[in-house]
Amino acid sequence: MIHVYLDDMRPCPRGFTSANNAEQCILLLQEFEIQVLSLDHDLGWNQKNGDEVVNWMIRHKKFAKEIYLHSSSLPARKRMYEMLIIAKPEDVQLYQTPVPESRIKQIAQETYT
Repeated sequence: MIHVYLDDMRPCPRGFTSANNAEQCILLLQEFEIQVLSLDHDLGWNQKNGDEVVNWMIRHKKFAKEIYLHSSSLPARKRMYEMLIIAKPEDVQLYQTPVPESRIKQIAQETYT
């Protein structure tokens, strides 16, 4: 399983696979099982955003085991959360916050040991 970090601006944490846009993120969702998925919303001017990824996951019923929403846009973060909370399987953990630093460190250690 891999961990995916969707963001066009912020640096990708160690141990995560970077997706710079919605298309890359959807491709990773199609090709891999994902343990941790951290989603940004705003991905550049005239670009698809985090809503596109959320809608794709819902349509295809393909979810990461843990989903974090790190967008600085609070309305967008809330909207993505509300879409996911009603559609996600029961065993998927959903957080309306960025990945905690302790979890990021754990992933980095697991990946590089």
